[in-house]
Amino acid sequence: MRRLLRLLFRALLGALGALVLSLLALRWVPPPTTAFMVQRRLEARAAGDARFRLEHRWVPLADVSPALRLAVVASEDQKFPSHHGFDVEAIADAVEDRFEGRSTRGASTLTQQVAKNLFLWPGQSFARKGLEAALTVLLELLWPKARILEVYLNVAEFGDGVYGVGAASRAFFGKRPSQVTADEAALLAAVLPAPRRRSVSRPSDVVKARAAWTLEQMRALGPGWLDEVR
Repeated sequence: MRRLLRLLFRALLGALGALVLSLLALRWVPPPTTAFMVQRRLEARAAGDARFRLEHRWVPLADVSPALRLAVVASEDQKFPSHHGFDVEAIADAVEDRFEGRSTRGASTLTQQVAKNLFLWPGQSFARKGLEAALTVLLELLWPKARILEVYLNVAEFGDGVYGVGAASRAFFGKRPSQVTADEAALLAAVLPAPRRRSVSRPSDVVKARAAWTLEQMRALGPGWLDEVR
């Protein structure tokens, strides 16, 4: 039994070491794909959808318009510049909503979403949430905030099979992400909670309302809100 425990301990240490090395590499190297992209490809193949084409084009953070960066943060995680991976207040509100039977609001930070998109799978199981939390801590320790934002902007899904702002700005607006306006950025951010149900090209009233709210938040935060993100 002792020998087995030692082997298990060594295996866990080896897995942790490999994960840390992978994350250190991804601090500088663009991720070639993500767990979510792989899953979407497998879903299309299983469904026999020969027309499905996954669109993804990596762009450096410097090539993303300031309005687009701000829109995503304003819509998804306004405490991103200051938190350490978790929005404790939002998590507490979500738990309270669940206990009182109200619809649960989103509480995931951009860091948590990067961890989930890169390595995990959709779902709400305790095992997945535990892995997400551990990965979130490692990302905050090993990556600067600017890198977390850069990766998020490049792996988030903005439409069925459309991943990252490079592919999204081209697919929906026919332009580079550096050219995306504030109104267009707010529209892209508005579909992020449910990119396969909400549409940028054919926005519903819900999407339009969310985009308008995002624009208001962008104005309230101000253009310098992300200046401290390095």
